[in-house]
Amino acid sequence: MAKIIGESLPNIPWQDRPKECNAPVWRYSENPIIERDAIPSSNSIFNSAVVPFKGGFAGVFRCDSKSVSMDIFAGFSEDGINWEINHEPIVFEGDDEEILKREYRYDPRVCFIGDRYYITWCNGYHGPTIGVGYTFDFKTFYQLENAFLPYNRNGVLFPRKIDGMYAMLSRPSDTGHTPFGDIFYSVSPDMEFWGRHRHVMSTIAGDTSAWQSKKIGAGAVPIETDEGWLIIYHGVILTCNGFVYRMGSAILDIDEPWKVKYRSKYYILGPEKYYECVGDVPNVVFPCAALTDADTGRIAIYYGCADTVTGLAFTTVDELVRFTKKHSL
Repeated sequence: MAKIIGESLPNIPWQDRPKECNAPVWRYSENPIIERDAIPSSNSIFNSAVVPFKGGFAGVFRCDSKSVSMDIFAGFSEDGINWEINHEPIVFEGDDEEILKREYRYDPRVCFIGDRYYITWCNGYHGPTIGVGYTFDFKTFYQLENAFLPYNRNGVLFPRKIDGMYAMLSRPSDTGHTPFGDIFYSVSPDMEFWGRHRHVMSTIAGDTSAWQSKKIGAGAVPIETDEGWLIIYHGVILTCNGFVYRMGSAILDIDEPWKVKYRSKYYILGPEKYYECVGDVPNVVFPCAALTDADTGRIAIYYGCADTVTGLAFTTVDELVRFTKKHSL
């Protein structure tokens, strides 16, 4: 039995696997949990991240406006399913006005390390890069230096230091709609200067695992387990009708996370439901967060659906580790 190394979360959102489902991950029956118009200005709310907070939950949400500007908003929930999202975007404080200039912000992740909640997101600074900030209360937010030069996306922090260093997964990209992408690992002594870049995973050529043949990117904050770092990521195939985004899983070495121990040949969740297949960008499931309960091994995955709404899915660490190892490339 695989085990999560972490905190208990007795109020984790949960729904048992339907009897007719044999997949390693199953959807919440009341999806989507956040509709596209959940706040007055929003055209869509998706690709968002949540964490436990003061007995309930808090999060940072991608809300594209009705002018289709991209920004990130804070929100709160008592049960992790029903959300109250602020009507105004996050305004960051900081020491350098150059960094605080806003071009666009999207696809946030949230990771608790030490005494604060770190936020990473795709930040516009002469092209897409990884913005970094933090908050203690989801009311006041502080912005740090961008982690990398443009162009980069999908910056995801590890939930603790590794060998005394902060650690992050990212996906170097280009200035457009990236037609390529591998996952890399970087470290920092101070959450400002990032280096020691190491390659983690590439796309898979041919039809061995074609769902991840065009590009891949880190999704939820890595989950520490007794088998290694369990990561839930997205993979993309280019079809005759455009990109299709699916969800996959891998296990990285606990001490040297750029080394892949297992990586599933098969995807764990793909666009099948109407709300995943039809929207502003069709045929997308895009994971950005995972809540975990160490006592039960339960995992609740938050994911964007068709770049329009937010969905919730479930699995267990034992189920996902078993599946990843059984079908490993």
